[in-house]
Amino acid sequence: MIKVKNLEKKYFIGTPNELHVLNNINLQIEDGEFVALVGASGSGKSTFMNIVGALDTPTSGEYMLDNQSVHKMTQNELSDIRGKKIGFVFQSFNLIARSNSLKNVELPMLYTGVSGRERSRRARALLELVGMEDRMHHLPNELSGGQKQRVAIARSLANDPSIVLADEPTGALDTKTGKMVMDIFLQVHREKKKTIILITHSLELAEMTQRIITISDGSIVSDVPVFHSLRTEETRC
Repeated sequence: MIKVKNLEKKYFIGTPNELHVLNNINLQIEDGEFVALVGASGSGKSTFMNIVGALDTPTSGEYMLDNQSVHKMTQNELSDIRGKKIGFVFQSFNLIARSNSLKNVELPMLYTGVSGRERSRRARALLELVGMEDRMHHLPNELSGGQKQRVAIARSLANDPSIVLADEPTGALDTKTGKMVMDIFLQVHREKKKTIILITHSLELAEMTQRIITISDGSIVSDVPVFHSLRTEETRC
């Protein structure tokens, strides 16, 4: 479970040009939820995501992950959280250009001590999950944008994290391909029971999740459940 209380993030603290990026954020996300985070550019979405992903720290307030105070952790403890509990998917894919799909998916497991044989087994299974089993030996420059993002999603699951953070994962894709990638997230949520937080500018994609949280000028202005597509799909399964 993710819980933030009175979360604040400021830059240039105490100076005339002090920048207040997050303002008194109070939020709880339950295990297994699929949540969309929406808002205009500069609203604070990515800053909030970076704090939840243990890539940044709040200026004040509390961030609890599975009842642990993340904001009080050491750098080694934060690194462990990032490596084992959280998977990241980015708009720009961030694949290693000289490594094929299989090696890209295996990469996070190198840092957590997984054996070579187990890395290969897991990577192959994850590429199959996202429909990329026939492209596992292709380099990134041999893949389309949608295929690259599928590999990136598989990589985010390599260490079986409980949380997947996706920052505009369809932003560099056309509408049709973006919907195909979103279908992968829905499948991962349904089959793997992951907590997924999706940053998106697309209200259409946001409405495919379970809950839409809107941020404006660093504050949450709405937090509403979604009652249709995702839950309908879950009912069918």
